[in-house]
Formats: sequence, C-alpha cells, structure tokens
Amino acid sequence: MGWKSDFEQSNLNHSDPNPWLVLYLDRSLPIHDGAKRALLAGHNTWSRRLLLPVVRPLARLSIVLVQLLRLLIPERWHSSRILHRTIYWGLRYFVRADANYLILRHFNIGTELLQFIADNVGGVEIGSTHPLRPRELADLLDDTFLVHDLNIYNFIGDLNSQLAEQGREILPATELDFSAISDGDFDLEPGGQYATSVLDLQTAIELYTPLYALFLSDHDFWRASNSLQLDETISIYIGKLLNDSTALSLVNNRHPMVPHTTLQAGFRLMLHGLDAEILHGYLRQLKRAGQSGAAEQVSDEGREHAVAGT
Repeated sequence: MGWKSDFEQSNLNHSDPNPWLVLYLDRSLPIHDGAKRALLAGHNTWSRRLLLPVVRPLARLSIVLVQLLRLLIPERWHSSRILHRTIYWGLRYFVRADANYLILRHFNIGTELLQFIADNVGGVEIGSTHPLRPRELADLLDDTFLVHDLNIYNFIGDLNSQLAEQGREILPATELDFSAISDGDFDLEPGGQYATSVLDLQTAIELYTPLYALFLSDHDFWRASNSLQLDETISIYIGKLLNDSTALSLVNNRHPMVPHTTLQAGFRLMLHGLDAEILHGYLRQLKRAGQSGAAEQVSDEGREHAVAGT
C-alpha cells in the first residue's frame, strides 16, 4: 500500500527535517509499524493541514446545534442504520486508504484486548460482547461502531459483577496467556482507491462526529463519547494482570469519572485509537519476549541434556 513507502530513513533532510518522518523513526512507543506509517501518512497530507483547521470549529458548532435541536425533536428519533450507511459510503468514496486501514484495525485490536483480559483473569464468562473482526468496509454496516462501544461497557460491567460475586479482584496472572494477541498484520481491504479518496483520518472523524450526534439518540451519543475515556480503565486491568504500571503510563485518555464534553469527542477518538494501538503493541512485544524466552529455555535444556549424555 502506498503509505507503507512514505517514510524511509534515507529521506531525512537534516536542514529541513520532516516532523512525521522523525516521529516514524522514533521508537519510544510500542506501536505496529504499519499502523504507525498509516497514522503519520495521514498527518502528512494537505487535507489535515488545510481542511482540518476549518472543519474542526464547524464540526463542534454543529454538535452544539444538533444538541439544541434534540431539545425539540423526540428522543426516539434516531437511526443507527442510517448512521452506519453514511459512514460506510463516506469511507468508501472520500477517505484515504491509510485512514480506513486504521479504522478496520481498531475493531480487531479492541476485540483482542478484551479477550486478553478475560483469558488471564480466568473464571469469568463474558457472553454479552460480540467479537468484531471487520475485514473490509462493508463489514462496518452491521452497527459495528455502536456495537464496539457497547462491547466495552458490557465487558467492564460483566467482568466486575462476576468478580464481585466470586469475592475476588484482578490479580497478577501466574502464567500469562497471549493467545488472543495477533503478532502479524490483519488481512484487511481498506479501499480508498478513488480519486475522491482524499480525507485524512482526523478530518474524517471531525466530520463524522456531528453525524453521531444527529443519528444517535442523545443518550447513545453521550455514552459513546464517554466510552473513549475507558482506555484508562482497560489499561489498569492489563497493568494488574502484568503486575506492571507501564500499560497505564502509555494511555492518554484519562478516567471517565471526570468526563469531557462531547465537543472534544473527535480529538479524543484519535487518542482512543492511538491508546488501543499502543496497548496492543505493548502486549505484542511481551508475547514475543515470552516466546523468545521459552525458545532460549528449550535451547538451554537441550544443551544440558547433550552435556549430560556425553
């Protein structure tokens, strides 16, 4: 894909360094290389430089107007079906492939993070969540964005209810199970092949946020907006399982006990995507380190047996 060749070390100009290339070369965050390239490629576009400063204030004004309109129209007037079809057509014809790639990745990653927690807490049955594995844009039509938010809330509610019933807390796992965490790339078809596919991820998100406010009920929109701050909650669970505070330090969206307003939902959605990528990348690193350690242990035992046999 085109964005995968956008950042090469040989292109570094010391007299005029590209800030996105420098950020790509930086290795301080444990993030998947393809996702990092896609995110920074979107930042390095004319749409983000020229359209985003215009779109963002207009989008936030639109959210205010929609919420005022909500005072006059019935609460039952909403349509997740229209919302998801609008999102689908917009992503298909107007949004860049790198942005669509990150969106499809996000749902797969979210499913794996929740499964990792469930696997390592043990003794819980989370039957109210629906694993999301979209491969192409058409897979998003089945209320995927709404289900993603519901999955997080239902997972947290069910997990803590069952732990309370069992009289226990989340404790460090004696042996970590990384089977839920994919180590390679996902097989995705992000589209974005049209001449009109020019919008970067951040600009697209700002444009879509007022549509969330319009086509979801006021309650659903507030719930979706507040779910973005559950990143810290998820990172606390992971940190307890790992007995390591690093996971919590990697998260930028802070706890929803002090919620932000919906006006910042677009920007916090970008942070939410980054938080998920970093947490998944961190677990992927630990999985690789564990496999490497196991291989070294097997190798050491083999050498010991060989020496004993001589």
